Amino acid sequence: MLVEAAREQMIEQQVRAWDVLDDRILQALRSVPRERFVPQEWRELAFADSEIPLPCGKRMLRPMLVGRILQAVAVRQDEQVLEIGTGSGYVSACLARLGGRVRTLELHEEIAALARANLAAATPGLPVEVVQADGMQLVEDARYDVIVLTASLPLYQPRFERALHPGGRLFVVVGADVPQQATLVRRLGPRDWSNEVLFETGIEALEHAPRPPQFGF
Repeated sequence: MLVEAAREQMIEQQVRAWDVLDDRILQALRSVPRERFVPQEWRELAFADSEIPLPCGKRMLRPMLVGRILQAVAVRQDEQVLEIGTGSGYVSACLARLGGRVRTLELHEEIAALARANLAAATPGLPVEVVQADGMQLVEDARYDVIVLTASLPLYQPRFERALHPGGRLFVVVGADVPQQATLVRRLGPRDWSNEVLFETGIEALEHAPRPPQFGF
C-alpha cells in the first residue's frame, strides 16, 4: 500500500501538475511498476522527482518528463514504435502498455541485458524488443509510426524524421546547452515535416551524436 500511495503521489504531484492530463497516460503510469525498473540500491527514489543512476553512467528520466513524452507522441493501438536509448526499460514498457509494438535500441549491452530482465520480470508479455545497437547508425526510411529519443541531440539529425511513416511523430530534445528544446516532429508527407517546440528541458546527449564545433582563440 505504501508503494501504491507513493506512485499515486508521483502521478498527481509531478506528472499531472506538469500538464499531463490525458487519462490514458496516467493509467499507463499507474499500471507499469516503475520501482521494478529502478536498480535495487536506488529503489527508495523510484517515485522521486529526480533522475536515477543506471550502469555505464546513464540515468532514468524524471517521471514528469516521461509523462510529457508519452502525451506528446500519443501512441495508438498496434503502432510501430522505435525508442532510441532503452535505459532501464521503463519508457519502453509505458509505450507498449499504451498499445505500441516497441523496438528499442540500446548502445550498451550491459544496459540492454538489464532492460530485458526488467521487462521480463515486471511486465511480461508486452511487445518490446530490446536490440543492442547504436541509434546514430539508423538508416531506415518510413518504417515507424512513433520514434522517441530518450537522450538529446546537440545538433538535429534528420535521419530520425526520415524513419517515420507519413503521419508519424518523433519526440526529440535538441540543443547543445541548457535549456534544450523538447520538440515534436510530424511527417506530413514523403518530403514534408512539421516541428513544434513543446517545452524547455535538459537531458544528457545521445552517445556518438554530433556536436557543434568548439571555437577557440
